[in-house]
Amino acid sequence: MKELICIVCPKGCRLKVDEERDYAVTGNSCPRGAEYGRAELTHPTRVLTSTVRCVGGAHPRCPVKTNGPIPKGDIFPAMALLDGVTLTAPVRTGQVVVKNVLGTGVDFVAARDL
Repeated sequence: MKELICIVCPKGCRLKVDEERDYAVTGNSCPRGAEYGRAELTHPTRVLTSTVRCVGGAHPRCPVKTNGPIPKGDIFPAMALLDGVTLTAPVRTGQVVVKNVLGTGVDFVAARDL
């Protein structure tokens, strides 16, 4: 039995997920908590945020994020993709910075205009 705190909404329900009973979830106050509990133990994913270099803008770094969740195990290899990225201003929010991160179909996009 694993215990988690649900992060889907601000309530922070204390979930218990029983791996031996087909990932049965208890402690959730909504169906989204049950989905989260199952997914977190079977296929955990995260939206990744970081910054990249930017030249010619008001700031030397531009915030970026994935436009969807990626597998938790791919976080460090995905971050390594950003090491050599340098943007040139102007940059627009939503502009693709790295396409199809590690074959996931998810892109790194700019999170701010510069």
